[in-house]
Amino acid sequence: MNPVNLRLLENSMLNAEVKEGEILPPTIHRLMKGYNKYLRPFFDNGPVTVGMSLDIASIDTISEINMDYTATIFLRQRWTDERLVFEGNKSLSLDGRLVELLWVPDTFIVDSKKSFLHDITVENRLIRIFPNGTVLYALRITTTVACNMDLTKYPMDKQTCTLQLESWGYNINDVMFYWTRGNESVSGLDTLQLAQYTVEDHYTSVSEAVYETGNYPKLVFHFELRRSILYFILETYVPSSLLVVLSWVSFWISLSSVPARICIGVTTVLTMTTLMMGARTSLPNANCFIKAIDVYLGICFSFIFGALIEYAVAHFCSLTHLDTHLIMYGHHMHDLDDEMNGIITTITNHNRAKRRKDAAAAVVAGTPPGTSLELIVSPSSPSGSEPQPEASPPKRTHWCLTALATVRKVLNKLYCCRIENPHHIDNYSRVTFPLSFVMVNLLYWTYYLYF
Repeated sequence: MNPVNLRLLENSMLNAEVKEGEILPPTIHRLMKGYNKYLRPFFDNGPVTVGMSLDIASIDTISEINMDYTATIFLRQRWTDERLVFEGNKSLSLDGRLVELLWVPDTFIVDSKKSFLHDITVENRLIRIFPNGTVLYALRITTTVACNMDLTKYPMDKQTCTLQLESWGYNINDVMFYWTRGNESVSGLDTLQLAQYTVEDHYTSVSEAVYETGNYPKLVFHFELRRSILYFILETYVPSSLLVVLSWVSFWISLSSVPARICIGVTTVLTMTTLMMGARTSLPNANCFIKAIDVYLGICFSFIFGALIEYAVAHFCSLTHLDTHLIMYGHHMHDLDDEMNGIITTITNHNRAKRRKDAAAAVVAGTPPGTSLELIVSPSSPSGSEPQPEASPPKRTHWCLTALATVRKVLNKLYCCRIENPHHIDNYSRVTFPLSFVMVNLLYWTYYLYF
């Protein structure tokens, strides 16, 4: 800064002091005389120590979509300024607008996305000066702070969020931060009521922020939030489980009731799909998390879809089982026809042999006069013209039995075609589906609650 600008700055400071001094009481006027707010306390005698404390007035929202939280806090800072020592035993409470005359720490919230100082009806600031030179500076701030969340166990998750306070321009050689009462420096969380969370634990820590420009003082407030799962049990887990149980109703409906079973299966699948889509609306659309609620909804959808596939398999096996019985019945009838044809042929051959024997006996005994030998011999003669006893043609099976026989050879290679009674599939499903669902639930809740 050149000498001309420096002189102008000093003149403006002196004019401001004189102007303010005209309205300040004598004690404050004496303190402000020669006071330079642009220089920190103990400018040449080491760093100034600033104590911090917080009151959490409210945590308004905790957003999983934006991964942040909005809180209203009372930030209190204490430091000692040797230039403000005065005689007496009472502190001076000043108007918050007089803070423009004093040096104050350049504290900022590190992960803040948006913050503002309340100014209704005036700016919510407090300045109090003690006789030993200690300054108390309090602010009422609403801030939206980023909070990285791990949603893999959502909604049985536990999140740890932080509120970090740093000095913007003064490094550790100029300013040092500390919590005034350790972990008890932050209050208000014990009486805080949150919509979906409960505050399990909170603690404070002191560290340094390392940047290219140097090391800066840093205070961190940690608080752990556990999500209340009761809402999600009533909103998602119970309905999805009831849909799974509803899909099992089809196991007690006859295989021949195709519309009823198809209606239950398709309705439960569509309802489960709608429930899954609704559960995702309150979460980030683009994220890499496979959440616990997604796993459970996927399990329920698999069981519901499996119940629908079970009916398709059972119905298919019942049809092939019926076709097999028809084929066996057709072959049985064909065998009966062949057996009857064989009996008729045997009787005909027996009658033919008897007639030959009678004809031969008549020739040996002599033929009565006027009897034509031709008529007697010709029935037994191979070249006789007597009509043979005509056997009734075998009863033909339906023309499709041949095609079914071919299909049977292919279906016999399939496992389901070896099921003796397709109704047993439903009987087995009535036991295996509920037991499997109970076992999967035990594994699911054990893993996500205790691991």
